[in-house]
Amino acid sequence: LGVVLAPADIGSFFYTETRVRVTPEVRGADIFILQSTSPPVNDHLIALAQLIDACRAAGAKRITALAPYFGYARQDQRSRVGDPRSAQIVARLLGAVELDHLVTLDLHAPSLESALPMPCTLLRADELFLPLIKSWGVKDLVIVAPDAGGLKRAQRYATELDADLSAIAKDRPQPDMATPRRVLGDVHGRACVIVDDMASTGRTLVGAAEALRRSGAREVHAVFTHAVMAADALERLLAAPLERIATTDSVPAAPHPRIEVVSIAGLLAKTVRDVHEDPRTSNPLSDSPRRAASSASGSASMD
Repeated sequence: LGVVLAPADIGSFFYTETRVRVTPEVRGADIFILQSTSPPVNDHLIALAQLIDACRAAGAKRITALAPYFGYARQDQRSRVGDPRSAQIVARLLGAVELDHLVTLDLHAPSLESALPMPCTLLRADELFLPLIKSWGVKDLVIVAPDAGGLKRAQRYATELDADLSAIAKDRPQPDMATPRRVLGDVHGRACVIVDDMASTGRTLVGAAEALRRSGAREVHAVFTHAVMAADALERLLAAPLERIATTDSVPAAPHPRIEVVSIAGLLAKTVRDVHEDPRTSNPLSDSPRRAASSASGSASMD
């Protein structure tokens, strides 16, 4: 975008509470806070909320959060009695600090948008991964959804690439543990590309790759948007029968020669420009008495 980053002081007190401070120059400005709520999720999430509140108190005109990876998005439903809906809790937290607009990439559960109290721009990694997959020049291509939840995403890729579609049926006996059962669709002798929104433990991708190989796939590749990568996930993926592995930099990760990383900078920059220039993306509640009072109080405290 050719703009200068605004300084922000982010640290912690000796008793581990997060502290932030923003520059007074945010007054009257259209602010975009870039903060992927990736591991450590809780630290990044509370820092984002504090930055929003600090910018609001300093008199920012509008605040947009760029959170490429939206933490807790997988906890959007109660699996059993006694479970919280943590994704909705995060949505209420961002609403409580009066965020004007949220931008996120490949939200795990797009239906979560209905729980967000502010306008939301849902970006897709399709325009990043589709040219990459085309550049591989793979023949006789099959796009694979690693589970039922990824079918719509895989279908988009299959349509754009004029490829066939396959899916993996799997069980999930416990959180972060999935067991592939069988491959749905003909993959024998063909090149498969598994498309997913994230890799956390890596077990889903590895299980899918192994199931495809057992079903006679000639070669298997994998692309996923968010490299959350818990302990041992990288080693698990590198040991899997995968020819190519590609992800984005939505979550900071150490580079590895076997993993191709696609930058999301251009996609975010285009979105920032669009949000900044289009007044229709502003929060319709921005002129509410409560917000006006909050802004006035914040300006007075900065003076």
